[in-house]
Amino acid sequence: MSQHPAATGSTAVPAAERAPSVVADYVTLTKPRLNMLVVMTTVVAYYVGRRTGAPLAELLHTVAGTTLVAAGASALNQVWERDTDKLMRRTRRRPLPNDRLAVAQATGFGVVLTAAGLLDLWLFVNALAAMVAGVTMLTYVFWYTPLKLRTSLSTIVGAIPGALPALIGWVAATGTLSLPGWALFAIVFLWQMPHFLAIAWMYRDDYARAGMPLLPVIDPDGRSTGRQAVLYAAATIPASLLPAAVGLAGPRYMAVALVLGAIVAWLAFEFAATRSHGTARRLFFATIIYLPLLWLVLVLDYSSR
Repeated sequence: MSQHPAATGSTAVPAAERAPSVVADYVTLTKPRLNMLVVMTTVVAYYVGRRTGAPLAELLHTVAGTTLVAAGASALNQVWERDTDKLMRRTRRRPLPNDRLAVAQATGFGVVLTAAGLLDLWLFVNALAAMVAGVTMLTYVFWYTPLKLRTSLSTIVGAIPGALPALIGWVAATGTLSLPGWALFAIVFLWQMPHFLAIAWMYRDDYARAGMPLLPVIDPDGRSTGRQAVLYAAATIPASLLPAAVGLAGPRYMAVALVLGAIVAWLAFEFAATRSHGTARRLFFATIIYLPLLWLVLVLDYSSR
């Protein structure tokens, strides 16, 4: 059992109570853990989009530009949601609701990061990649974010900017919005839904406290939430086979994609049957593992062909 510092004669402040540094606060604004998947998706889409060796400089600019835009959009999202974040246990210690950063500081930070990322993509990758990144930021900040306070359909809207990084990577590699890029977009779009629904169910009290009418908030018994989790998880399975249909992957990828999809679908069914915190948590972690594994198999299969 831990002891209070005064009881041990120590004047040290427990780590959990120490105020984060300014640098740490700015890093928090960028949502680094969330955006790791964004960058991973962009890199995979870029890699499979390149039929020949990827120029290192172009790849680095694609990663840098996408990272900066995603980080800037995350900061601007937190500016918008600072008041609702104060009402939620899991977000009230963020820099803005905790008054460690001013709104002007966070806004300027977000704008500078976004502008730098878009400029990097425009100058060193291609204009279309910069345009797709710009649409990603605009839909995330100015469409999805305000809709979270208005409708449960915001989850579907939010899946659009969440999936667009697949197109950023594809367009950076090919310069076109062709069918294979949309196939990768479809996977990420559908994958997000059981992922989001599991999170929303686990934190439904928090979302209700903040006045966000997400599906688990307006669906107290969770039946509709469970059904939708199952439907979207099931729909992700055929979507995950699209890379093979458009020539990006072969039978080995298809076999693994089927197994991974079946596991997530089963866990979604388990969640729908019980609607418990535990089954929602298992579904959430399964979705976290699913996408990196799927991308890894796609890259390995593509590289071996």
